[in-house]
Amino acid sequence: MTISTVLLVGGTGSIGRLVAQQAVDAGLRVRAVVRDAERAARTLPDAVELLVGDPGDPATAAAAVEGMDAVVFTHGTHASAAEVERVDYGFVRSVLDAARGRDIRIALMTAIGVTVHDSPYNRQLGSHDQKRRAERLVRRSGHPYTVVRPGWFDYNDADERHLVFLQGDGRRAGDSSDGVIARDQIARVLLAGLTADAERLTLELVAERGPEQDDLAPLFSALTPDAADATDGALYPDTLPLADEPASVREDLAALSS
Repeated sequence: MTISTVLLVGGTGSIGRLVAQQAVDAGLRVRAVVRDAERAARTLPDAVELLVGDPGDPATAAAAVEGMDAVVFTHGTHASAAEVERVDYGFVRSVLDAARGRDIRIALMTAIGVTVHDSPYNRQLGSHDQKRRAERLVRRSGHPYTVVRPGWFDYNDADERHLVFLQGDGRRAGDSSDGVIARDQIARVLLAGLTADAERLTLELVAERGPEQDDLAPLFSALTPDAADATDGALYPDTLPLADEPASVREDLAALSS
């Protein structure tokens, strides 16, 4: 699949602005849907097309996906449980609904440890549950996708640049011992995921001591793809059974699958 146009959701965040710059440097046309035009003008490259609006609004989402080959989601919030649901889950639902019937590839950033359902962190705001629900929407959407679950942002030392792709969400300490990664590397892997050979990939992303690889294709090719009809990623624990999801989430999944 040839990618020439990319929609960015979360473009003014610390990862999104790096995705924008790397995409522009690669010669891609980038559109960012933003809620604060002044902030976006200060933080994003001049070449990025700005669409002002809320990604959760159906009209904004429809305008955002028009003419796009791919969508990169780097958004997120910690404001409140209601905002986490509206943003982390709702933005993905809205954009995927607008993208139905279109030939669009998806790269979604969530977080390492997202399957840890019973942690104090998740009980506070439901952040992991909402991110995991967003992943489930992406898998059921029918679009080719890569879900990237990065480790702890910029906790890496200068010599920790060797990229490692993991599966199974086995690192569950809830601190930087789960894995570290530089923000620019997260951006690189998200963009690389748009052109990976496999169409359904879920991975955790960390870095170890050593130089960064020039070629990421071997890392992607070594992954186990998600099953075609899967709700969850390959090799991952079922700590939030689909039957236990709210009726509204199950309805959203069914609508995207129809």
